[in-house]
Amino acid sequence: MFEPELIKEITQIARDNDLEPETLMAVVEVESAGRLGAKVNGRMEPLIRFEGHYFYRLLSNSKRNLAVVRGLAHSRFGKVKNPIRQVSRWKLLSRASDIDRPAALSSCSWGCGQVMGSHWRWLGYGSVDALVVEARDGASGQIRLMMRYIQKAKLISKLQNHDWAGFARAYNGPSYRKLNTIRKCKVLIVGF
Repeated sequence: MFEPELIKEITQIARDNDLEPETLMAVVEVESAGRLGAKVNGRMEPLIRFEGHYFYRLLSNSKRNLAVVRGLAHSRFGKVKNPIRQVSRWKLLSRASDIDRPAALSSCSWGCGQVMGSHWRWLGYGSVDALVVEARDGASGQIRLMMRYIQKAKLISKLQNHDWAGFARAYNGPSYRKLNTIRKCKVLIVGF
């Protein structure tokens, strides 16, 4: 369960988006597995996942070749492994940023909503850096980023109607059943 201050923030973000606070808390809990950050170099950072296949697609040929040689990019999903520890993932991001910072930031999913940096333009941010600033603005920044994605993807009504399957399918893709998202949301909504 979340700290009282975070519950207050989630409640406000939910109300600002015409959602029941319990619904947004359930989604945040399920999507984050209750973990909203990790200590990296003395600072709490959002959880990230670097996607080497995105990085591969976003690079020019010369940069792509360098990234492939350094094990940071591959044409296929899953071929660039993410370390288990977040500290190591942030180091991986730093190595990729040395090759091409905007492409590296765009190739990460950010925070509790796991929103890809590559969505920055679609979500109305001025740059990928602006999206990252939002994600790094504590738990509330991560939740605001996730809500912006939910709004833009027109998923609010699915949450308002407690259409867990519809939301999970649209938000998590075809493997949503494997993730057990529907059952987790139903269980959590009853618990709040």
